[in-house]
Amino acid sequence: MARNPQSGKRLRPVDLARAHGLSTQAVRNYEADGILPAADRTPHGYRTYTPLHAGALRAFLALVPGHGHRTATSIMRAVNQGATDEALRLVDESHAQLLDDRQTLRAVERALRDLAPTPPPEPEPGADATPRSGPAGTFIGPLAGRLGIRPATLRTWERAGLVSPRRDPRTGYRVYDEADVRDAHMAHQLRRGGYLLEQIAPLIAQVRAAGGPEPPATALHDWHARLSVRGRALLSGAVELDAYLRLREDRG
Repeated sequence: MARNPQSGKRLRPVDLARAHGLSTQAVRNYEADGILPAADRTPHGYRTYTPLHAGALRAFLALVPGHGHRTATSIMRAVNQGATDEALRLVDESHAQLLDDRQTLRAVERALRDLAPTPPPEPEPGADATPRSGPAGTFIGPLAGRLGIRPATLRTWERAGLVSPRRDPRTGYRVYDEADVRDAHMAHQLRRGGYLLEQIAPLIAQVRAAGGPEPPATALHDWHARLSVRGRALLSGAVELDAYLRLREDRG
């Protein structure tokens, strides 16, 4: 293939830059990074671009929102090197990641739906001195009992960052507040669903970031919206990438 596989209308770096709100240096950087095909040079050494370069730039800028800068760069490099199959593999990976993120969101939603808040059990008359609840919280034994797990499991989850109980300053016992109880229930549901501890931690972090037992609904809605935006961005990127591939085939 020729160094510049496009003939026809010649464009200056500033022409490409202005059309996309970029600086001419950005256009030159994109060429140096392999995002654009190598430009021809005038007898005086000035770069000249063509509609093929304009198509490459459109494709790259359309790929970035869905794939991210690094992957979009790798896709364009692969195309410009003639490795179309590698470029398409990278596209497939981004779609697979989006599908995985959607499945993760569904798992969080199922876990939250399955939470059945119950008040902490009241001490029975004549019960022993085993602590059951503390100020605005519950202790490890009662919580483990409600979940049907051993206290040691809750301690393992704490080390993995799934729950973060505070310590009673007087007794040193772990005290699980309402958010900790919610997180423990969600961890329990996700573990039953086959998720590993390292997979659960970031999911619980998403819910914690919502700021309490009510805001998760808003956070989940925003999460859905972000995934939809990414999905649309992947489609837009695919349209421009396909157009660029066709340009290369027509001009090659």
